[in-house]
Amino acid sequence: MNLDVFEDMPVQQLRSYIEFLLWHYRVMDSFWYLNIAEQFDEPTADRLNEKVWDRIAALAAKDLVKRFEIAESGLKGFVQALRYWPWCILVGYRIAESPEEVVISVPSCPTQEARTRRGLQEYNCREMHRREFSSFARQIDPRIETCCLFAPPDPRQDGVMCKWRFYIKK
Repeated sequence: MNLDVFEDMPVQQLRSYIEFLLWHYRVMDSFWYLNIAEQFDEPTADRLNEKVWDRIAALAAKDLVKRFEIAESGLKGFVQALRYWPWCILVGYRIAESPEEVVISVPSCPTQEARTRRGLQEYNCREMHRREFSSFARQIDPRIETCCLFAPPDPRQDGVMCKWRFYIKK
């Protein structure tokens, strides 16, 4: 990887480039899914999406722990790593922490909003996110359990698109 272009880049340009990368990360994910669904069908796209997110979330968590020297395990380590996860940044997860649990609320979802704008039904994302969050959490601490409180196409609660709970299995 050649990172020379960044050597003398001012901080504001670096931030702009990070925004560019994150936006294209989201767009690439969307077009990948839409093209698989178009080429085959949505159930096939769903299965592939679930497998991909299960795998990349685990790889990302492992890499984030190493790159950012996250030594904490348990829920604290999970939240530390999660704050670096691109989707946390892109979506703006609201993270509520207590000693017993972590609750992630997603106020709005760019993916669901884009689907609605295109006249598509909401994506039933529960299983994909369950696999994503579970594999991410397990890399931090295998005792962390993931529980979906609600997700599309479930009805919204409190103006929130979806909500997830994480806790340590006793």
